[in-house]
Amino acid sequence: MKRPDILLLMTDQHRGDCLSCAGHPVVQTPHLDWLAAAGVRFSNAFSECPVCVPARRSLMTGRFPANHGVVMNHIPEVPLPGPTLPELLSHNGYQTHLCGKLHLTPLRKLHGFMSTDWADDAKPVIKTSRGRPIVNDYQRFLVSEGMHLPGFSGAHGLSSNTPIARPWHADERLHFSNWVTDRAIEFLDRRDPTVPFFLKVSYLHPHPPCTPPSLYYERYLDVPLPPRPVGDWARVFEQPTRGNHRDPTRIYLEPPMQRQLEAAYYGSINHIDDQINRILMALPRPQETLIVFVSDHGEMLGDHQWFRKHCPWQGAVNIPFIIRPPDSWGGRTGEVCEAPVQLSDVMPTCLAAAGIAIPQHLDGRDLVPLLNGEPLRRDFVHGECADVRTLNSGVQYLTDGRRKYVWFPGRDEEQFFDLKQDPEELCNLALTASRDELAEWRARLISVLNGRPEGFVRDGKLAVLNGPTAYHLTAE
Repeated sequence: MKRPDILLLMTDQHRGDCLSCAGHPVVQTPHLDWLAAAGVRFSNAFSECPVCVPARRSLMTGRFPANHGVVMNHIPEVPLPGPTLPELLSHNGYQTHLCGKLHLTPLRKLHGFMSTDWADDAKPVIKTSRGRPIVNDYQRFLVSEGMHLPGFSGAHGLSSNTPIARPWHADERLHFSNWVTDRAIEFLDRRDPTVPFFLKVSYLHPHPPCTPPSLYYERYLDVPLPPRPVGDWARVFEQPTRGNHRDPTRIYLEPPMQRQLEAAYYGSINHIDDQINRILMALPRPQETLIVFVSDHGEMLGDHQWFRKHCPWQGAVNIPFIIRPPDSWGGRTGEVCEAPVQLSDVMPTCLAAAGIAIPQHLDGRDLVPLLNGEPLRRDFVHGECADVRTLNSGVQYLTDGRRKYVWFPGRDEEQFFDLKQDPEELCNLALTASRDELAEWRARLISVLNGRPEGFVRDGKLAVLNGPTAYHLTAE
C-alpha cells in the first residue's frame, strides 16, 4: 500500500469545546467539522502540560513532560531528546516541512524537519539566551511587503497574553494566519512529487492577542453568548475589576470587554478554519492524506475567573483532536471517540500510518486502531504544570474523561470532578465523594509520581511541597 501524505494542523491555545461539531453554540468551524465527519473526533483529548513549550515537546517526541525534561514555559535551551517525529519521517523517505510556530529551542534549529518557514510569534525580533537577535520568517515577509515601520506586526498595541481584543489592524493578507497558510500552499506546489510529505502547519492563534480580521471579529460581537461558568470553589471577585495587569491570570471582565474577548477568540478560530480549507483544497492527494488536527492546550477565557492556561480545568487542558484517515483505510467515519488521548499520541500514530517502527521508549500510543473501533487500553491520562500562577503551587491531574482528580502539591489541596454530570466543573466533590473512589485516584497519582526528583511522594503518600517545583528536569 502506498504510504500516505501526512498533514498535521495545529492551533495554539484552542479550547476543546470550541468547535461547532463539539456542540459549541457560537463558534463556526465548518471545515474542521467536515474533517470530523470524515474521520474521528476525540472528545477526551488532553494536554500533558497546558503551556506551549512542554506540550509541543510532547507532540514532537512522543514523551511525557517528565521524560522530555520540561514542565513549564520560559525554559533556556534545554536539549530536546530525540528522535523527533519529523526526524524519523525524514530518515524514512518523507519530505518534511514546518510552516509557522515551533516554540522549541535553540531557535532556528530544524529539530528533524528538512526545511521550515518558521515564526514562533509575531514579534519583530527575538533574542536567544545568548542575546543574539533572530528575525523570524514572518517578519521577513512583512519587510518584503514594504512594512518597514517599527514593530508593524504589533502595531495593534496588544501584548501577547492580554484579554483585551480588537480586529487586525492591516490587510488580511498580512495576517499571521494567512501567511502560514500561504507558505503551506507554496510548499505543496514545490514539493518533491516522487516521495510522500509530512507537513506541519502551526498557527499562532487563537492565542492572544486575539486580533482576527474585522469580518470575523464583527461576526460574533452581536451573537448571544452564554455566561462563563464560575464554581463556588473558584470565586475571588464579586464584581468586574479594573486596573488588571496587561497579561493577567485571574480576571472578571466587565461585560463589554468579555464580549469583545470572546468575539475575537471565536473569530480567530473561524478565520483559521477558513484558512485550513485553503490547504485542504491544495492537497495533491486529498483522499490518501492522513490529516491530524490538534492544539497544544486550551484557554480558560474567564471560566472560574481564570484567563490563559497553566491550570488543570477543562478550558485549559481539554483540546480539540481530530484524525481524518486516508480513504483507502476504510474504517468508521463521523465517530466521536471518548477514549482518553494525549498530545504524545500524535507521534506514534503518524509513525504507524507511515509504516515506521515505533520506538519502544515512547510514552504515547498509536491511535490508528481506534479509527477502526478497537479499544484503547488506557485507564487514564496524566497532566501537570510546575507553576500555577497566583496559587504558589504546581498542579498534577488525572482523568479518564469521566472523572478528574486534581492535586496542588504546594497547597496540599485536592479537587475531584464528575465530568459527565458536571462538565463545567462547578462542584468540587473532594469533600463529598466516596472515600474509596477518592483513595483509588490518589493511589493512581502516587503510582505515576513515585520516584520523581521533585519529591511528590514520601513514605508512599503525596507530600506537601513548598510552592512551585522546578521548571526543568533531567530527561531520560
